[in-house]
Amino acid sequence: MGRREETGGEVLEKPEIKTAKPRLFNVILHNDDYTTMEFVVQVLEAIFLKPMPDAFRIMMQVHLQGRGVCGAYEYEIAETRADAVHELAREKGFPLRATVEEANV
Repeated sequence: MGRREETGGEVLEKPEIKTAKPRLFNVILHNDDYTTMEFVVQVLEAIFLKPMPDAFRIMMQVHLQGRGVCGAYEYEIAETRADAVHELAREKGFPLRATVEEANV
Protein backbone atom coordinates (compact mmCIF):
# COMPACT_ATOMS: atom_id res chain seq x y z
CA MET A 1 0.00 0.00 0.00
CA GLY A 2 1.02 3.58 -0.56
CA ARG A 3 2.50 5.74 2.13
CA ARG A 4 0.20 8.17 3.91
CA GLU A 5 1.42 11.63 4.67
CA GLU A 6 0.91 12.98 8.13
CA THR A 7 -0.98 16.25 7.95
CA GLY A 8 -1.43 16.99 11.62
CA GLY A 9 -5.22 16.75 11.25
CA GLU A 10 -5.39 19.15 8.29
CA VAL A 11 -7.16 18.21 5.11
CA LEU A 12 -5.02 18.37 2.02
CA GLU A 13 -6.97 19.45 -1.03
CA LYS A 14 -5.91 18.61 -4.50
CA PRO A 15 -5.53 21.75 -6.53
CA GLU A 16 -8.27 22.03 -9.13
CA ILE A 17 -6.83 21.40 -12.55
CA LYS A 18 -8.50 23.50 -15.20
CA THR A 19 -8.20 22.41 -18.76
CA ALA A 20 -8.27 25.23 -21.25
CA LYS A 21 -10.62 24.69 -24.15
CA PRO A 22 -8.85 24.93 -27.49
CA ARG A 23 -9.47 28.05 -29.55
CA LEU A 24 -11.90 27.52 -32.38
CA PHE A 25 -11.62 28.73 -35.95
CA ASN A 26 -14.39 29.15 -38.51
CA VAL A 27 -14.02 27.83 -42.03
CA ILE A 28 -15.58 30.40 -44.36
CA LEU A 29 -16.64 29.77 -47.98
CA HIS A 30 -16.54 32.79 -50.29
CA ASN A 31 -18.83 33.48 -53.22
CA ASP A 32 -17.50 33.73 -56.75
CA ASP A 33 -19.09 34.06 -60.19
CA TYR A 34 -18.16 30.58 -61.45
CA THR A 35 -18.68 27.91 -58.79
CA THR A 36 -22.11 26.33 -59.08
CA MET A 37 -24.54 26.21 -56.19
CA GLU A 38 -24.77 22.45 -56.61
CA PHE A 39 -21.02 22.07 -56.18
CA VAL A 40 -21.05 24.21 -53.01
CA VAL A 41 -23.76 21.95 -51.57
CA GLN A 42 -21.67 18.88 -52.50
CA VAL A 43 -18.63 20.38 -50.74
CA LEU A 44 -20.64 21.11 -47.61
CA GLU A 45 -22.02 17.57 -47.53
CA ALA A 46 -18.74 15.80 -48.37
CA ILE A 47 -16.14 17.83 -46.46
CA PHE A 48 -18.15 19.36 -43.63
CA LEU A 49 -20.62 16.45 -43.26
CA LYS A 50 -23.61 18.79 -43.37
CA PRO A 51 -27.06 17.31 -43.95
CA MET A 52 -28.80 18.56 -47.11
CA PRO A 53 -30.98 21.25 -45.42
CA ASP A 54 -27.98 22.75 -43.60
CA ALA A 55 -25.80 22.54 -46.71
CA PHE A 56 -28.48 24.33 -48.76
CA ARG A 57 -28.89 27.05 -46.10
CA ILE A 58 -25.13 27.71 -45.94
CA MET A 59 -24.86 27.69 -49.75
CA MET A 60 -27.61 30.33 -49.93
CA GLN A 61 -25.81 32.41 -47.32
CA VAL A 62 -22.63 32.24 -49.44
CA HIS A 63 -24.62 33.14 -52.56
CA LEU A 64 -26.59 36.03 -51.05
CA GLN A 65 -24.15 37.46 -48.49
CA GLY A 66 -20.85 36.65 -50.18
CA ARG A 67 -19.64 34.29 -47.48
CA GLY A 68 -20.87 31.56 -45.18
CA VAL A 69 -19.56 29.76 -42.11
CA CYS A 70 -19.18 26.00 -42.63
CA GLY A 71 -18.26 25.19 -39.04
CA ALA A 72 -15.94 25.93 -36.13
CA TYR A 73 -12.97 23.63 -35.51
CA GLU A 74 -9.59 23.51 -33.83
CA TYR A 75 -7.02 25.25 -36.02
CA GLU A 76 -5.42 22.16 -37.58
CA ILE A 77 -8.80 20.67 -38.47
CA ALA A 78 -10.03 23.98 -39.92
CA GLU A 79 -6.91 24.28 -42.08
CA THR A 80 -7.25 20.68 -43.27
CA ARG A 81 -10.89 21.22 -44.27
CA ALA A 82 -10.10 24.48 -46.08
CA ASP A 83 -7.30 22.68 -47.96
CA ALA A 84 -9.75 19.89 -48.86
CA VAL A 85 -12.15 22.49 -50.30
CA HIS A 86 -9.39 23.94 -52.47
CA GLU A 87 -8.26 20.52 -53.66
CA LEU A 88 -11.77 19.36 -54.59
CA ALA A 89 -12.57 22.67 -56.27
CA ARG A 90 -9.34 22.52 -58.28
CA GLU A 91 -10.15 18.95 -59.39
CA LYS A 92 -13.57 20.08 -60.63
CA GLY A 93 -12.28 23.30 -62.21
CA PHE A 94 -13.93 25.76 -59.81
CA PRO A 95 -12.26 28.73 -58.09
CA LEU A 96 -14.12 28.18 -54.79
CA ARG A 97 -12.19 29.73 -51.89
CA ALA A 98 -12.23 28.82 -48.21
CA THR A 99 -10.52 30.78 -45.47
CA VAL A 100 -9.95 30.20 -41.75
CA GLU A 101 -10.79 32.90 -39.21
CA GLU A 102 -10.75 32.84 -35.42
CA ALA A 103 -14.26 32.18 -34.12
CA ASN A 104 -15.89 34.67 -31.77
CA VAL A 105 -16.91 32.25 -29.07
